[in-house]
Amino acid sequence: MMSRFFGLMAISVSMGMLACAPVQDTHRDSVAGVMGDVVTRLYDQLTPAELDTISTAFILDFISPQEKNMLATTYWKFDVDVPAVVSVMRDTAQQDIPFWLADQGFEKTGLTVRNELYTYEVWQKEVAAGEVGLGINGFDKHRPVYFVSVAPVNPNDNLEIRPIFPREQRIAELDTGAFTYLDWDGLVLTAVPHELRGQQLLPTIRGRAREAHVVGGFRHTDFPSGIAPDQITLTLPKDPSTGVVVQWRCDRTVTGSWIKYWQANTTDTAFVEAERLLLEDRQLQNDRYTSRFTAALDGLVPGVTYDYMVGHDDAVSDTLHFKTADVDNRFAFTWFGDVHNDPKWGTLLQRADARYPEAAFYILAGDLVNTGLHGDDWDAFFGYSNGVFGRTPLMAVPGNHDSQDGLGASRYQSVLAYPQNGPAGLPSGLTYAFRYENALFLMIDVVSFSVAEQKDWIDRQLAATDAVWKFVVFHFPPYTSEEPYPDIVADWVPLFDRYGVDMVMNGHFHYYLRTAPLKEGRTEQGNSDGTTYIMSVGTRGKNESGTIEPYAAKRLNEGYLYQHLQIDGRDLDYVCLDSTGNVRDTFRIHK
Repeated sequence: MMSRFFGLMAISVSMGMLACAPVQDTHRDSVAGVMGDVVTRLYDQLTPAELDTISTAFILDFISPQEKNMLATTYWKFDVDVPAVVSVMRDTAQQDIPFWLADQGFEKTGLTVRNELYTYEVWQKEVAAGEVGLGINGFDKHRPVYFVSVAPVNPNDNLEIRPIFPREQRIAELDTGAFTYLDWDGLVLTAVPHELRGQQLLPTIRGRAREAHVVGGFRHTDFPSGIAPDQITLTLPKDPSTGVVVQWRCDRTVTGSWIKYWQANTTDTAFVEAERLLLEDRQLQNDRYTSRFTAALDGLVPGVTYDYMVGHDDAVSDTLHFKTADVDNRFAFTWFGDVHNDPKWGTLLQRADARYPEAAFYILAGDLVNTGLHGDDWDAFFGYSNGVFGRTPLMAVPGNHDSQDGLGASRYQSVLAYPQNGPAGLPSGLTYAFRYENALFLMIDVVSFSVAEQKDWIDRQLAATDAVWKFVVFHFPPYTSEEPYPDIVADWVPLFDRYGVDMVMNGHFHYYLRTAPLKEGRTEQGNSDGTTYIMSVGTRGKNESGTIEPYAAKRLNEGYLYQHLQIDGRDLDYVCLDSTGNVRDTFRIHK
């Protein structure tokens, strides 16, 4: 079953109220502000062990009457222009009924609404024309959050709804086949009572369960920040021959930091002040706030090795190095499928780095972590990488675990800075393009954005390039026996055919699949004709079906694999290796 989002943040909630985000100014008259204050008091008054035992009843006793009122009325707000009946559909498996439902006068009816997975009981209340304010889903993280429908009390009235919060609320028609979660486009309603059919439906996103999450929600990182810079990471700008981007972390007490860099074996040092972003993971009890620094270097010399260090008055990193792209059209790179901040992937990365130190950069095809909103997951990701990305740039695209539950990829965007040349009108740094010597790389976010809204951008990028090699990277594979992606095949694959894309690299399903070269859905004889689609996995494999696709040139069910590609002008040599260093797949393309 597909579980993709219709468009980034189709319901626009304040990221400050969520588990992990750049710190924003949040007011106490919002769920974000209230929960920020509540969590601060919990840290002040409870031990870590006590934090793990709090319940909904405890929190309702702990908060003030004013805070309780805010949590009961500001989670969802809209205006109705005539008297209306508001129906709240609540998952029957939710352990704690939202505390405000009965208090606000909602009454449980005998009606139920169903989809393929859940059954919802219907609570209703008549409201006067004007503003309607509804409360939080709960203090736990029950992902099937409630959704709402509205109908006029007088059937002859023409009801209009004006969204207040979320401001970009989508309104649909309640009936079978309707979507209730905007981040889950494969889950539709299968049973709707005739009394409710035709009402105006206000869908939601599963991530809203996190907005007041404190019950069972506190976490601990094994890699807390400190005064000394760590998580030093290189990424590439649009032109890697003359620039590089450096990012690193310190604790919140460090408010300023810099980078010094120089050509290797010289003494002429340049100095750049870094930009600081204060990040918050509200429920990360031993590292709630961290400082994230970014410095973009430009005006560099192509094909030159630079030494650098980052730091501030009280701590400085070791001396590291990077090399800018050359102009000789000879380079190599290494790529992984899903890695899920797996410690064994960290070991695999070290082995790949030792075996192929000439790699100019690494590519990750999504699912870098298990939960993209959790700072401790990113801490583990960088911790297990053990400094590799401070020497060799990391280029990635988000997977569904990085951009999760319809909330976007805020933490991903905060810790990985990528070219801001993606589709107009969409948040930057998620879909982007970069040129490395004679190769074009299109890095596409297929999780946060729809397939259709990126089609024209892909077309323009491929039409405009004179690159010899064309690579496309995104998370969901268009060719697999596990699940169809007809929109990708219909909208993007013809572009790959038209412009001669050489390779499409994906992840998501935890096994290895290399197709024969494909064009118009048919296999081609030579490796230089058609597009090769490759799906791989850098964490454990979990596909045991053994089904071999008719277009498969190579399939491996196990995991912990990586791929290394060497380009020499018009020759490409490809190798796939496992965790013991055994070669599992090879092929060559000459153009």
